[in-house]
Amino acid sequence: MQAAVRLNPGSPDSIRAAESLLDCTDASSLQAQADALRRSLAGETVSYVVNRNLNFTNHCLQHCSFCAFRRDAGAAGAYWHGFELLQSKAAEAASLGASELCIQGGLNPEAKSQGSALAYYAELLEALTEAAPGLHLHAFSPQELLFIAEQDGIPLQRVLERLQQAGLASIPGTAAEVLSEDVRRQLCPEKITARQWCAVILQAHRTGLPSTATLMAGHIESNRDRALHLLTLVALQQEAQRSAQAGFSEFVLLPFIGAQAPAALRHRVGRDQPDREAMLRLTAQARLLLGEWFTNHQPSWVKLTLAGASEALRWGCNDLGGTLMEESITSMAGAQGGTSQSVQALRSAALTLGRPVRERTTLYGAVA
Repeated sequence: MQAAVRLNPGSPDSIRAAESLLDCTDASSLQAQADALRRSLAGETVSYVVNRNLNFTNHCLQHCSFCAFRRDAGAAGAYWHGFELLQSKAAEAASLGASELCIQGGLNPEAKSQGSALAYYAELLEALTEAAPGLHLHAFSPQELLFIAEQDGIPLQRVLERLQQAGLASIPGTAAEVLSEDVRRQLCPEKITARQWCAVILQAHRTGLPSTATLMAGHIESNRDRALHLLTLVALQQEAQRSAQAGFSEFVLLPFIGAQAPAALRHRVGRDQPDREAMLRLTAQARLLLGEWFTNHQPSWVKLTLAGASEALRWGCNDLGGTLMEESITSMAGAQGGTSQSVQALRSAALTLGRPVRERTTLYGAVA
């Protein structure tokens, strides 16, 4: 099944091969093949990054059915952190050895400076750089980037270039959920479309901004939806590599957390927490399907717990993600993995499996 990745991602043969792989339930075979491919592409070493999440606001004008993070301004639990607090968090992260700040928030229409959303977001990055010079700023999903452009009525390219000038170094590939318009109409009809997500990613890569790639799975999506999503990621990565662009740095599987989802969606999904066995199979399937195009695969310890993420290292993953230091979006949805991990805990998870371990930068380089 590994040969599927060598086909044209848009061809009928490729789609059929991908669906066949995703229909496979032979866990032992999937695990062995994925682990062997991981070893071939990424080696034995498990990596991690020392980073801090900064979810600077949960004010949001959208209403995604699975989101427990968003709030209306003035509602109970709503917040919008000022620059001074965010700078103190950034400085603290630097003092604790972080090399990265991961910055995301809700779509807050009031987040403007002198009437400009772009000015606000640029000033936010500049304030964080002032407080913690040298930290890699991994910030703003495709949804947020397009929101900024729409708020100001300006081209996306202008947004990307100004934020780069302000210190933006890479972007998280969140807001992808499942790249199926039918699924998105049911889960997040107000969100950017699958086509828009792809267009923003393509433009970011062309501008020199690498990104991560994600899939939110384990809810109402079908194996065909998963297949088309993963093949789309392959196509985007092929385009980046053909053009010598930054491309995707890693793939992250994000199991669905339904504990705080609306009752109708919870009933339809049938579980509040991820089906660990199913997600491990999908971890292996994603490694096999994405093949040579994605060296780095990362589980989510926030969603799977550290024990589950550690097991995913045997199913095709080579990276344990970041320390985070704090996390709001998934924990508010009811995830049971916690909001932070120590370096010692991440290292121990790898060493317990008999694998060497190293700290990395955001883009998988060596830490100075």
